[in-house]
Amino acid sequence: MTGRIHSFESASFVDGPGTRCVIFFQGCPLRCVYCHNPDTWDFSQGTLAEAVELIDRVKRFKPYFRRNGGGLTCSGGEPLQQPEFLLELLSRARREGIHTAVDTSGFGRGMYGNILALTDLVLLDIKHVDAEGIMGICGVENLQPMQDFEEALRQSGVKLWIRHVVIPGMTDGVEHLRRVHEKARSFKNLERIELLPYHSMGEIKYRYLGIPYPLEGVRSMGCSEIDRLAD
Repeated sequence: MTGRIHSFESASFVDGPGTRCVIFFQGCPLRCVYCHNPDTWDFSQGTLAEAVELIDRVKRFKPYFRRNGGGLTCSGGEPLQQPEFLLELLSRARREGIHTAVDTSGFGRGMYGNILALTDLVLLDIKHVDAEGIMGICGVENLQPMQDFEEALRQSGVKLWIRHVVIPGMTDGVEHLRRVHEKARSFKNLERIELLPYHSMGEIKYRYLGIPYPLEGVRSMGCSEIDRLAD
């Protein structure tokens, strides 16, 4: 099966446990204010790729995966927007004994049960804790896809890491982060909560693409601030 991808990374250490191969899917309906890859938005861009060829590339790294528990992470863009292609990638990886992770906002197009049945770990990006906040960050009003995925995730029992981007003046309030923590703890399959510091490294891409940068002038977060908030 053919899908549309943005890029392939052969050695990541921040997209799940161990050494990861990461397939970045092309296309995302969200317009998150902190997105640092606006070049992944357009569904008509990217590169057409065959699932079997991508897994053949991933298979080369199996010796490294065995050493430190690594594997394949499907990221984006939004991988759940290409569910059939994602399913084939996960299925082929499972047959090869490769650990699978899906890095997602949960804003997909269904088939969640089938996808989760082939997924070892979900990295779920919690944008905000209420509808108004999600609208302000993502620019979407229809939250049903996210809600449906979260319900399927709760039912599946798949291991879960929750991630939340901390933006100065938007998502760095202590009470807000308490609510994020409360929501995260509502998943019985939760293993980890990660607070990710906002950074502006993607701003240059917006300039190149001629897109206004939504958070112009907002300072990047420091690791010491994130540690304090996490505590």
